[in-house]
Amino acid sequence: MVIRANVNITFPWRLTLGDHVWLGEEVTILSLATVTIESNVCVSQRAYLCTGSHNFRSPTFDLQTKPVTLHSGCWVAAQAFVGPGVEIGSGSVISAGSILMESVPARSFVRGNPATVKPIA
Repeated sequence: MVIRANVNITFPWRLTLGDHVWLGEEVTILSLATVTIESNVCVSQRAYLCTGSHNFRSPTFDLQTKPVTLHSGCWVAAQAFVGPGVEIGSGSVISAGSILMESVPARSFVRGNPATVKPIA
């Protein structure tokens, strides 16, 4: 396991890491709900894994939390954002700067804002 400088994990007891995980410089993990990162996963510099948001339709702006799961062999590239409730399938690649708000199946290539999803050939 490699955890680089300035990684911020808000509630580390809600984080589960598999074997051979790499967290790059300045990765942020907002673990208001559980975050599971399985084995052989790379989360690159300044990526943001976010388990919380707010109900903007509610007058009280209620906090909503959902878990995030990164399955084995995936890569979340630099400055990508992974939103609450997202599950990233095994072997998927989330390209740099992508905004991912929905789960993706195994062996997906994801890029952009909003993110587009294509199978890896």
